[in-house]
Amino acid sequence: MLPIVAILGRPNVGKSTLFNRLARRRIALVDDRPGVTRDRREVEAEIGGRPVRLMDTAGLEEAPPDTIPGRMRASSETALGMADLVLFAVDARTGMTETDRAFAKQLRRTAVPVLVIANKAEGRDGGSGALEAYELGLGDPIAVSAEHGEGFGEIHDAVRDLLPAPDEEAAEKDRPLRLAILGRPNAGKSTLLNTLLGEDRMIVGPEPGLTRDAIASEFNDGEGPVRLVDTAGLRRKARIEDKLEAMSAQSSIAALKECEVVVLVLDATLGMEEQDLRIARLAEREGRALVIALNKWDAVEEPVATRKKLDDVLTASFAQMKGIAIVTMSAANGRGVDKLMPTVRAILELWNKRIPTGALNRWFEEAQERHQAPLVQGRRLKLRYATMPKARPPTIVIFGTRAELLPVDYQRYLVNSFREAFHMPGVPIRLQMRGTENPYADQE
Repeated sequence: MLPIVAILGRPNVGKSTLFNRLARRRIALVDDRPGVTRDRREVEAEIGGRPVRLMDTAGLEEAPPDTIPGRMRASSETALGMADLVLFAVDARTGMTETDRAFAKQLRRTAVPVLVIANKAEGRDGGSGALEAYELGLGDPIAVSAEHGEGFGEIHDAVRDLLPAPDEEAAEKDRPLRLAILGRPNAGKSTLLNTLLGEDRMIVGPEPGLTRDAIASEFNDGEGPVRLVDTAGLRRKARIEDKLEAMSAQSSIAALKECEVVVLVLDATLGMEEQDLRIARLAEREGRALVIALNKWDAVEEPVATRKKLDDVLTASFAQMKGIAIVTMSAANGRGVDKLMPTVRAILELWNKRIPTGALNRWFEEAQERHQAPLVQGRRLKLRYATMPKARPPTIVIFGTRAELLPVDYQRYLVNSFREAFHMPGVPIRLQMRGTENPYADQE
């Protein structure tokens, strides 16, 4: 298991910028407003030549536990309990505050090694402000500028010296299933993640938009490791006016592109709306496997009619991925959630499925016998054979004379026939056409 390096500190000291710089890519949202990060965010990184799990956290604030800042603080304190090393970030430009001193006192009581990172130390004021961090009693502060990338060599050296020696035998052998939870705001995505993990990993509440970033967690579902990403709610572009919300949407779409299976969470009391269909189409366009989680099912007054309405919408608007798996559940009380991961695993197996060339071409011949390829420009297309060069998603390449001219409706027929013949409901299928060249075409 990789050692955990947690970045802690009060709001707006540059923790997320520091996180992005150490991760060597932009992952966490960064904005001048305090409190942008509300949940723990993790990524595998290499610091000082050591592979680690780097953890960004919400800002530490003194606040009642039932408020959003209070819940943010509880999440950050949980990260402290998991950490093998803490990077305690302070703002060298503004100097030490009472909040910094209070949390430094708390850190001195723990057995976890702590590095004080005096961020925003560029320029004369920042350099002198970094010296003030000695008063925290946590050793020599490291003066850096996360925005400009200054001072990071010293961080890498210190982390390498403080982390325990790596245990090669404990390294993870199995690559985790990459799963993303998407949906509109307030559909219950974070509640579902907390239920799957069995802990209050994500801050939840009746306020829509609590999750602002794509937050990754790992657990084992009994079949193997799962890397689960909760995302910010996706609204229509026309309704996204705030810059921060726009960045959240970009982060959610990036998570979709990196995952293998998308769980689209719907509020069963509202049904499937146009924005849900847009998310589903985006998943299909990116070639991701899709499972629909029909959440808040216990609040539905007419379950039969509600389910039929959803089936009708999918049939009418999403014919390119027939047979999408639907799991009815209530994430808040856990009913039906146990059906989700077996369904995800079954869809993942289909998404990874490769069809042998012999079986594929027997299907291809039978499909053409049932319905011949149409005439194009007065001549019948000659489709010769099919191959399946890759799965993830299943991809079929058809070769034949002028095959690239095959009409879209016949391509749709072939996809549906393939899906039915090899029992692959709800999986995106790619069909590519390759025309064979006529060696005499250029001769008069």
